Amino acid sequence: MSGRDLFPTSLRLLGKPVLVVGAGRVAARRAQALLDAGAVVTVVAPAAGDGVARLADAGLLTWVRREYATEDLEGVWFAQTATGVPTVDARVAADAEERRVWCVNASDHEASAAWTPASARVDDVTIAVNAGGDPRRAKALKDAIVLALKTGRLPLRRHRRGAGLPAGQAAGRVALVGGGPGDVGLITVRGRQLLAEADVVVADRLGPRGLLEELPDSAAGGPRVVEVGKAPGAHQATQDEINRILVDEAQAGNVVVRLKGGDPYVLGRGGEEAEFCREHGVDVEVVPGVTSAISVPAAAGIPVTHRGLATGFSVVTGHDELAELPARPDHTIVLLMGVRRLWHSVKHLRQNGLAPETPVAIVENGWTPDQRVTIGTLGTIAEQAAAVGVANPAVIVVGDVVRVSPYAPANFREHLFSKTSGPGHDQPN
Repeated sequence: MSGRDLFPTSLRLLGKPVLVVGAGRVAARRAQALLDAGAVVTVVAPAAGDGVARLADAGLLTWVRREYATEDLEGVWFAQTATGVPTVDARVAADAEERRVWCVNASDHEASAAWTPASARVDDVTIAVNAGGDPRRAKALKDAIVLALKTGRLPLRRHRRGAGLPAGQAAGRVALVGGGPGDVGLITVRGRQLLAEADVVVADRLGPRGLLEELPDSAAGGPRVVEVGKAPGAHQATQDEINRILVDEAQAGNVVVRLKGGDPYVLGRGGEEAEFCREHGVDVEVVPGVTSAISVPAAAGIPVTHRGLATGFSVVTGHDELAELPARPDHTIVLLMGVRRLWHSVKHLRQNGLAPETPVAIVENGWTPDQRVTIGTLGTIAEQAAAVGVANPAVIVVGDVVRVSPYAPANFREHLFSKTSGPGHDQPN
């Protein structure tokens, strides 16, 4: 027998009697799988291993303590041999064949009327793999498919509305997914999985756009993409309109992914969107993302805290809250969406007490091929930014941690040595 003459199918054995002949480790695994499928399992064997004995003691199956007899197949829908004795297994298989009962012969897969695939479940998806009678190969392939499903590498989108869901449960729901700072590899596994399930993706301008390119075209069964990106002075949709889109699409029965840059709850208005969905009876899941406030400085080699340099940091949007922040170079300030008001922010920081020599870095398009890093001081950074045409999306970092960046000028690095070798350099961070 080869794999070519197999007809792959799935059996619904709920409440149906099945027979397992043998009670060793293989029989225990097969019996457990049959029980998981809801079958009524009888095991025939004069002795049993721990696995079968435990199932029998728990009342989950019936163990008949004797050798196999042909009559054991009466009324059975399915049989599994696992005695480890080829002659006994062959006899069970022959008896089953005569009675038109499908039987898996564990001793001789070539002569077996049925094969048991390597199988697994991911949510409501069942994976079953046969590999030419090579169980280790089948298991390796099964495990690879499971991994691809769990990491969103395979399409999980339902094409039959409500398929696989409990009766009466609506399919429509919303997931607010933080896509990270831009690199497609920095989204979470859960975020990728939800994208693979999505009927509709409501996408931000600053989200990981490469992920959208990986999705199948809607004409080929992929999700519909709704663009709602915001740029300074050029909004494709207002926040109220975005909220309404999420609810309307979910109430139409769709799985909706709101793909946002960074983290949806860090200056991303995710809290407003989640609240609006819940107010309208829509189930919403929030998937955290790698926030640009920390990850974009890291792309330029800048830690927001560093032993001997900074033990805390603040994240703001570059507006009037600057006056409330600690005015010390050992407290890192991260400005998001701050390019347009950079001159204003520099003025406020200096008025608040930060010296003009305080290091500043601007990281544009972090984690993308277009990333650019501009480093200066509070006294020079505004003019530097204007000269090179710094533009959003960008993250601005203010504080001594900028000295750690490999992009920092040599004189910044020289000053770094005296900072990190002074008192307190052994304190934990």
